[in-house]
Amino acid sequence: MALVNEHFLKLPDNYLFADIAKKVNAFKVSHPQADLISLGIGDVTRPVCPAVTEAMHKAVDELGRKDTFRGYGPEQGYAFLREAIVKHDFMPRGIRLDPSEIFINDGAKSDTGNIQELVRWDNSIGVTDPIYPVYIDSNVMIGRAGLVENGRWSNVIYMPCTAENNFVPQIPDRRVDIIYLCYPNNPTGTVISKDELRKWVNYALKNDTLIFYDAAYEAYIQDDDIPHSIYEIKGARKVAIEFRSYSKTAGFTGIRCGYTVVPKELTAGTLDGKRRISLHRLWYRRQCTKFNGTSYISQRAAEATYSPEGKEQVKATIGYYMENAGIMLETLTGLGLDVYGGRNSPYLWVKTPDGESSWRFFEQMLYNAHVVCTPGVGFGPSGEGYVRLTAFGDRGDCERAMERIMKRCI
Repeated sequence: MALVNEHFLKLPDNYLFADIAKKVNAFKVSHPQADLISLGIGDVTRPVCPAVTEAMHKAVDELGRKDTFRGYGPEQGYAFLREAIVKHDFMPRGIRLDPSEIFINDGAKSDTGNIQELVRWDNSIGVTDPIYPVYIDSNVMIGRAGLVENGRWSNVIYMPCTAENNFVPQIPDRRVDIIYLCYPNNPTGTVISKDELRKWVNYALKNDTLIFYDAAYEAYIQDDDIPHSIYEIKGARKVAIEFRSYSKTAGFTGIRCGYTVVPKELTAGTLDGKRRISLHRLWYRRQCTKFNGTSYISQRAAEATYSPEGKEQVKATIGYYMENAGIMLETLTGLGLDVYGGRNSPYLWVKTPDGESSWRFFEQMLYNAHVVCTPGVGFGPSGEGYVRLTAFGDRGDCERAMERIMKRCI
């Protein structure tokens, strides 16, 4: 008899965004004439830029001719994209990487979930709280998280990020094997200074800790003194894996492309303590076995974002979303709400008024203003009492949503 992986049974029955969808669908049934505006799920709305569409058309034409047809590509990604990433994303910041340390994927979500396969199931993990759910759920699936008790997993070290500590997580007072960091942060929209990030790298070097660093939103950073990559910190190549994505940067949520950086000097120990094993080698082997590569069309599209035209067009798209964030930030703070993020990130983290619970305020927004947000508690215990808003909507929808909130919710 085949036996199920019972760790999957520990997961909550529904994914956060599935729960939101159910509540929204129930609202639509009872209010069929309502004009809903979604500021919740972080999908983009602006079309991909002309440089990208032109590159994709050209790539499709190449696949339609015998002399330029391509079949299976390298599992780690084509050299043309990996070299462009090193040249444009890292060299200008003084970061030296080899193209072979770049692994192209079908979006950061896949690799942030799969990367934990490289380490033993009994490693301890620490997460900032609130947190992107995939980090914990993927560890639950392998049995690393323990059991859920009052909204917390028993084998997870939570590092609260709240207004009380200015959303700066405290360095653990004990050794943790694996730390997840995400900056600019999803969901809070907050960033980390270079000095604070250096503390984490130093902690990892001292304690032989592995850092999984999600930098999917780095292109939204506006302040010059905020680090875009963990590799801006000396020693990080020895302790950190970094994840990047084109999804929110260049509108690739439907195209699917991102990448992971695994430095060659990054190692982890064996149980007997006698050997250090290259995680670059293991990830290379894993990808060759379980991943068949990102499509040629998607990779040519990603390459186009680094052309002079592509850079300007992507910058304009990001500027559009950040103008949305500015409108939302000005409106909500003007209403007397405590709002975080929205300056170096497309996310705004809003404290609910009068101590309302996250789900209660979600329902008020839905039923009173016909605006969809994301309850903060869905991102972890420290998210209770907050909701997340995203700036990825259409400008007109963003402005109408703010008008409704002013009139009907606050």
